[in-house]
Amino acid sequence: MSERLRFWLVTMAALLVLAATAALGRWQLGRAAEKQALQAAIDERAQLPVLDASSLAGAVDADMLLHRRVEAVGQWVGGRTVFLDNRQMQGRPGFFVLTPLRLQGSEISVLVQRGWVPRNFEDRTRVPQIDTPGGTVRVQGRIAPAPGKLYEMGQSGTGPIRQNLDLAQFRAETGLALAAVSIQQTGASTDGLSRDWPAINTGVEKHYGYAFQWFGLSALIAALYVWFQIVRRFKRRPR
Repeated sequence: MSERLRFWLVTMAALLVLAATAALGRWQLGRAAEKQALQAAIDERAQLPVLDASSLAGAVDADMLLHRRVEAVGQWVGGRTVFLDNRQMQGRPGFFVLTPLRLQGSEISVLVQRGWVPRNFEDRTRVPQIDTPGGTVRVQGRIAPAPGKLYEMGQSGTGPIRQNLDLAQFRAETGLALAAVSIQQTGASTDGLSRDWPAINTGVEKHYGYAFQWFGLSALIAALYVWFQIVRRFKRRPR
């Protein structure tokens, strides 16, 4: 292969890689802009007036209510409390405690993420004792999706301790008219549960980091091309 042909092949390859890495960097910047807009919308919703939980019953698009503050009045369906296993809070493993709340004056129930409790490591099948008062209660929190799912082998269980909980499956299992979203309870704990929920983070920094890596790779390729294909060639020329 002649030196001239090799030069143009290397040039074409470098240009293709430069175009690809620059395009990936711009794509990551676009994703970061989308996540920034999403974070701004979440923060804006959190500042809106507090909703009455009855809004969940008549909502056409429940997703539009996500992250809104809410105050729900109703009665706990304590016999349907679920303990989601292998959930962490402040780096400690334990359970997320979920209990349906039947809304006052309605047939609708909403699943409440009440908080976190440590588990008994001497007896992993032992269910923690949670204070679930009877009668009418008032729950403050924010409207949230159901808890994220962890990897699970086999079918989801139906006992009080579970790895994951699917709202549709739980609705069919309990016969409750569950709303499509849940409430993540906030405020002071009087029932022994921790509610130090992590702040909502859409991951903007991650996309900026990826963009920096792609643009850095573009700069490295350009620098190597200039050094080996131009500077070195110029230095090799006879004077």
